This record gives sequence, structure tokens and C-alpha cells, in this order.
Amino acid sequence: MAILYHAELRPSKLELVAQWLPSRPWYDGPAVPRVQRVASFRFDDPDGEVGVETHLVRVEDGPVLQVPFTYRGAPLPSADGHLVGTMDHSVLGRRWVYDGCADPVYARCLAETILGGGHEAEQFYEVDGALEPEPGTARVTGTGDGTRSAEDLPTAALEPTTQGVETSVVAGRFVLRVLRVPTGEAVADLALGGTWPGVRTPVALAFLSAA
Repeated sequence: MAILYHAELRPSKLELVAQWLPSRPWYDGPAVPRVQRVASFRFDDPDGEVGVETHLVRVEDGPVLQVPFTYRGAPLPSADGHLVGTMDHSVLGRRWVYDGCADPVYARCLAETILGGGHEAEQFYEVDGALEPEPGTARVTGTGDGTRSAEDLPTAALEPTTQGVETSVVAGRFVLRVLRVPTGEAVADLALGGTWPGVRTPVALAFLSAA
């Protein structure tokens, strides 16, 4: 379960995406991108400390881009090279925003969702002490059957590598491959598939394999 707040963010999430994209090797678009939100989904950090959100965006008439972010209340040690930026959250205060592929919490959430056949977190706004459901804009599902678990994953910052439009990261005994530009590839064994407005048939967003 992801708890959301009606808060003011400076800069906004899309502004951070726009600032960060031109420095990415998998981005092929204008130097000053005009980012449009397509959809988003969240995973739930069991410890409730780190926000884990994946943005699906488009720049002008380009392809959909997958941009996973994590939001932290303090810097992630040894991850300066993967810091997207900081933002001021009117409820939670200063937040450090990281490329999710370098964050061990994102890696754990993604691996557990794939292996366990899980799905995106349910979202709720906290309003006057009560929780109001907020429908998501993207649906994601893992293809695993729950017979394997994501045990002994790292807790320190990870070092992802990118080839083409695919970012890979070794997380313990697993390799996670995140498709930065989902191409419509079919969802296969041990994958995360997703749908969003305009996409009814699940397409692959990420894959998991043995390291």
C-alpha cells in the first residue's frame, strides 16, 4: 500500500525527469525535452521509508520511456552518481530522488513482484487521518509463481549498466533488466508486464534471470 499526499513539489517530478533525460545514454530526443506523463505505478517498500515510483512518459511524439525513481528522506550512501536531484515536498520535507535501477529498495520490489506474480501497489491519499483510494494509471504484473523468493538481496547502492535501451543491474543472485524504452516485446517467463491507457495487451517492462 502506497500512501500519497496532496502536496506541493518543487521541482515537480516531471521537471526532474526533463532535467535528467538528456544525460541518459538511452535517451534520443531534444536537448530540452517537453515531457508528457503517460502513466505511472508504484511499488511498496515494506519498511515504509522509500517511495518507489515508475514514470511512463513521452517526449513530444517519441516512444514511451520508462523512468523508475526512488524518493528518500536522506541521501543513499555511495550513490551520488545516480542522484537525479532533490525536491522539496510540502508534507515530507526535502527528498532525495534517485535512479531506481541503482537503489536496492527498487531492485528488491521489482524482483519480489516478478518472482511472486505480484502487482503494483494500491494507492491511497491521506486526508484528515483517513485513507482515500486513488486509482492507478498503469497495471503491472509479475509472471512468477511464487516458488522462488528474493532473498539475500543487497542493501547498498547498486551499479547498473546500460546497453542500448536496456539497463541491467546485478542484485545478489539475480540480474534485473529494465527496458527504458518498452518496445512491445511479449511478456515471457520471469518478467514484469504492464498495460496503461492505449496499451491493452501487456508488454514487457523488465526481466529477471539468474546472475
